[in-house]
Formats: sequence, structure tokens, C-alpha cells
Amino acid sequence: MEMILLFAPLIGSLICGFGHRIIGEKAAMIVSTGGLFLAAILSWVMFLTFHGDAYTITIFRFIESGTLSSNWAIRIDRLTVIMLIVINTVSALVHLYSWGYMDKDPQWKEGESYKPRFFAYLSFFTFAMLMLVTSDNLLQMFFGWEGVGVASYLLIGFYYRKPSAGAAAMKAFIVNRVGDFGFALGIFGLFYLSDSINFDVVLDPHNAEALAARTFHFLSWEMNALEVITMLLFIGAMGKSAQLMLHTWLPDAMEGPTPVSALIHAATMVTAGVFMVCRLSPLMEYATFTPNFIVLIGATTAFFAATVGLVQNDIKRVIAYSTCSQLGYMFVAAGVGAYGVAMFHLFTHAFFKAMLFLGAGSVIHAMHHEQDMRNYGGLRKKIPFTFAAMMIGTLAITGVGIPATLFTLGDTPIGFAGFLSKDAIIESAYGAGTGVAQYAFVMLVIAAAMTSFYSWRLIFMTFYGKPRGDAHTHDHAHESPLNMLIPLGVLAVGSIFAGMVWHGDFFGHHWEEFFGSSIYANHDTNHVIHDAHAVAGWVKNAPFFAMLFGFIMAMWFYIWSPENPAKLAKQQHGLYQFFLNKWYFDELYDILFVRSSKWLGNFLWKKGDGAVIDGGINGLTMGIIPFITRKYQAIQSGFLFHYAFVMVIGVVVIVTWFALTGGSH
Repeated sequence: MEMILLFAPLIGSLICGFGHRIIGEKAAMIVSTGGLFLAAILSWVMFLTFHGDAYTITIFRFIESGTLSSNWAIRIDRLTVIMLIVINTVSALVHLYSWGYMDKDPQWKEGESYKPRFFAYLSFFTFAMLMLVTSDNLLQMFFGWEGVGVASYLLIGFYYRKPSAGAAAMKAFIVNRVGDFGFALGIFGLFYLSDSINFDVVLDPHNAEALAARTFHFLSWEMNALEVITMLLFIGAMGKSAQLMLHTWLPDAMEGPTPVSALIHAATMVTAGVFMVCRLSPLMEYATFTPNFIVLIGATTAFFAATVGLVQNDIKRVIAYSTCSQLGYMFVAAGVGAYGVAMFHLFTHAFFKAMLFLGAGSVIHAMHHEQDMRNYGGLRKKIPFTFAAMMIGTLAITGVGIPATLFTLGDTPIGFAGFLSKDAIIESAYGAGTGVAQYAFVMLVIAAAMTSFYSWRLIFMTFYGKPRGDAHTHDHAHESPLNMLIPLGVLAVGSIFAGMVWHGDFFGHHWEEFFGSSIYANHDTNHVIHDAHAVAGWVKNAPFFAMLFGFIMAMWFYIWSPENPAKLAKQQHGLYQFFLNKWYFDELYDILFVRSSKWLGNFLWKKGDGAVIDGGINGLTMGIIPFITRKYQAIQSGFLFHYAFVMVIGVVVIVTWFALTGGSH
């Protein structure tokens, strides 16, 4: 079953990509989609029936070099099966959704065979992600890590005739290479110090404890080995999961088709960093600085992305910055040691974020590929099913539910999926008790209020009020086809019930039993989840009131007094532009890296290549060499006695040399 689950997407990708000319486009797409649904069904069977410790299935010997020994193997444990259902479920639904969304895509000319290529890329992306999460060693994980990067480049730049799509794909690829370089250095360091890259060795708590006691010299610094390694590995996670400073690629990735946005931003590529940190929990448990740094970056990212989401007008970019913010929540949980809670939000987030992206795609499809929310309005009666799905997704992401201080069903709070997982993170941050965790608690509560505001802003601008923009486009808006609506319905079920059904497993008192050996918590130092259950009532209620505040503000701005946004933007022009321009990170990077790189390139081209290299060669060929040739061309006289004379002189020189030296030098 594991082998079928893993390789079905790869086989579907190969058949769809290379065999569609033989079996036909439709048949190839059926094979690709069918392979993903088979993988999704098997993933759920494995998740619901999995009990016990991790086990490994070896496929073949991968690399043997000196003491480096690694297999290509499938590692199955609780972390793996959670990721399997997330990846394969969302990917299968995205495949089905793409049948409707990519039909008669206006970006392509009549008769162009673009669909099989698109489905082949989707399936390859899924296979690479499965390689990452089923890896039994860091080398195999890095292979999947880079495979996901290649696939994302192909998918983000799928509309290759659009310069903006090509630039976005290149940006995602380059920014991720920065993080991947740190990840690779972390792997090298771990192998150098542990003499292994296999998880059975490097994730042994005794190995982590030994690394925490080791130091090494770098320049004039004495550095802790474990802190350096975990920091380098986290830099890789920062790039892949779009955390602050390495986040700039994520909103530009919206240039790809909407199904790509749902696949990348909901369940696969961007969650890889969170999964990696949780997988490496034994290393994180014995580090000190790195977990605090993770909390700091995660909390700041959650706040930063929420502020930018407040003012975005492209419907997909609002949801993209929401993804960036929610990933910050997950890293805060992982940084304070609540790894199960981080995975809980990763799990629930996949459902409602995929639904929000696919719902946005349904709106875009209905509005003839218009993405600016300022040109929407009054669509709830035009596309009622999409409206209902987007409402459920918004209720989930904003954290609508009954506060646990008022009512619970047993030990389980009642609410939408995001309500339970997001509240668990905020309670864990407060329960951690450290200074950086308290900072995270404040940032996350503020971000929760802003999340509520921009999410309801999206709903009100899209579905309420008077129609804006092109009247003809609005009049002809229509509901999406059934193959686009069925995925929304399935994801709606997960967005409502996933949190309540699995709350006890991820955040309950028996969470360690649920995760088994896949997550390690040092019982001597890590009591975060236990302390989170005992936080004060006002801490548990804070996210609810933050959500309520954001909802009321959105109602005030976009329903009761719709003239307020323009007035406030005019009054606070500087702050509005600061948020609208994404804190000017792109402009800053353009000055620091892009322009300086261009200047250096131009300098090396004109001064180095042009003046020095070309100038030197040209001077040699046009100056010195002609001078020498002119001096010695007289020797070539054409007279035989001249040549005989030169030969005699040569013989005399050789004989004289032998006579004087004896030929010994």
C-alpha cells in the first residue's frame, strides 16, 4: 500500500506528460487524477488505522561513499501519515478542480496542448512532496525539498508568455535557493559531527544531547554545535515556508493558475518547513537560542503578513498573505515546543485555506478572470454555492466558535477548525512563559484581530454591496461547474469538523501517545501543552474577542460606512502606503541585492571582461605579435642556402652545449 500511495502520482505524471499523445489528453488527465484519488484514499486508510511506532520500508540503496550510507526508504510514523492525508487529499481535489478551471484557459491559444502538461506538473509536485515527508534521512528529504522547488518553478511560471509569471517563478526559485543553502550546510554539519544523516541516528535524543555539549571554533568565536546546526536547518525552513526576510516570493507566486496557489499555499510546499522543524524535534529540544529565534520570526511574520493583508485588493494576494501569517502561527507553536499543536494547525489550515483559494478561483472564474476585489460586489446571489464555501472558510480562518470558558463538549471546544487549532497555539505561547513567548502571544492576538478584519473585508467586498466594475461582467457572472464545486464541498466538511474531531489527539492530554516516537518532547524541560491547558480564562477568551473586534471593524468599514476606508487611507497616507507596499521589503532587496548585483555584473563585464581581458588579448594580437612577426618574417626568404645556414648554426649551438655541459643539464 505504501509503495502504491507513493508512486501513483509519479506514474500519473509520467503518463500524463509523455503519453498523452498516445492515449489522448482526456485519458491522460484521467490517469493523473485517478492516481491522486487512489493515493488520497490509501492515505486516509493508513491514517485511520495507524497505531504503533515508526517503521521503514527500504526501496533501494541510495548513496554509499565512505562512512556516508543512505537508503531510499519510506518512513511511516504519525507525522508522515498526517502529511500524507493533507498532501494527497488537497492535491486530489485540486486535480479535480483543475478540470473545470483550466478548461478553455484564456492564456492559451486555440488548439494548444497545455492541460496534460499542467496535470503532469501537479502530479510531479505531489510526488516530490511525498518524497520529502516519507524520507528516512536528510539526503532523501533534501531531494524532495529540491524537487518541490523545481515543480513550483514550473507551476508558478506556467503562463510562460507573461513576463510577470516568469519573473515570479524565478523569484521563488532564487529566494528558496538562499534558504536551501542554509539547509544544505546544516546537513553537512550534522553529518560531520554525527557521522550520519539517517534519522535513526541524528534524531536520537542522546545524539542531540551530545551535540549540545560540543563546541567548535569559527574565526574568533566559540560556537555551540547544536545551535549552529539547528539555525542553519531553520534557515531552510524560513525559505520554503516564506517566513520574514525570505517571504517575498510567496505573494508573487499568485502569478500561477489558482489551483497552483491552493496546492502550494495550503498543504504542500509552504508547510514543508513546519514539518521539518517538527521532524527535527529532538534537535530543537536541546537547543536554546534557535527555538527562541523561531518563535520571534514566527510571531513577527504573523503580525507583518496580517498588516499587509489589510490593504491588498487582489483577492488571491489577500489569501496569500493570510497563508504567510498562519505559517507564523505554526512556527510559534513549534518554537515553544508544542509540536503537536503546530501540526494541528497545519492539518486544519490545509482544509480551510485550500477552500479559500479554490473559492477565490471560483469567483475569478465567474468574473471572467478579474481578480481585483474593487471590481466585485453583490455576487452572493450570482454564485451562492461559492459564497457559502467562502463563508465557511472565513468562519474557519477567523476562529469562530464558542469560547472554552463558556461551553465544551467533554474536553473539546465547539467551533470551526481554525478556532480550535489557532486558540491552541495562542494558549501554548502564553503557557510557555518565556519573554519571547509572551511577545508572540501579544503579536498573535493582534494578528488574529487583523485576520478577522481582512477576511471579512474580502467577503464584504466580494459578495455584498452594490456591483462595481464592469456591469457586463457582473451581469454574466455564473456559478462554476460541478467539478469545481465538489472539491469546495469536501473541503467545507474538513473546515467545519476537522478541529473538533481531532482536537483531543493533537492537543489533548494523550497527544504524546497519539504521536508516539515521531515527536520528541523532553519531559524535564518541556511542559508547554500541559501548561497551556491551565492558562487563565482571559487568555482562552482573547482570540475570540480579537476575532469579534476584527469582524465589527470590517462591518463598520465595508457595510455600515463604506466611505470610511478611503477616508482613513487619505488621513493615514504614509501608513497605508507602507502596508500597501509590503513594508518596502521588495524595494529594500532591490537596492541591497538586485542593483548591487547588476552593478557588479556590469563592472566585471565592462572593466574586467571588456577592458582587461578583451583589451589584453586585443593588445597582444594587434600590437606585440604583429611586431614580432614583422621582425622575423625576413627569415622566410625562400632561398635554400639561407635555410641551410640556419640549420648549421643550430647544429653548432647543440654541439657546443653538449661539449660544455656533457648533456647533464
